[in-house]
Amino acid sequence: MADKFERHRQPWRQDEIQKLHALAKKGMALRAIAKALTRSEESVKERAKLDGLSIAKLH
Repeated sequence: MADKFERHRQPWRQDEIQKLHALAKKGMALRAIAKALTRSEESVKERAKLDGLSIAKLH
């Protein structure tokens, strides 16, 4: 079963965005980034797309 996220539809804070960029540049997988940010994979994917980041598809 998927993890439950309590932060549903919360706006992204600047520190979270910076962490997303840093983790994506390191080549971390989507699932690992989502867990590190306590965000859903879908949320992370959407934010990365908005910022023009590419995230590894590894699991």
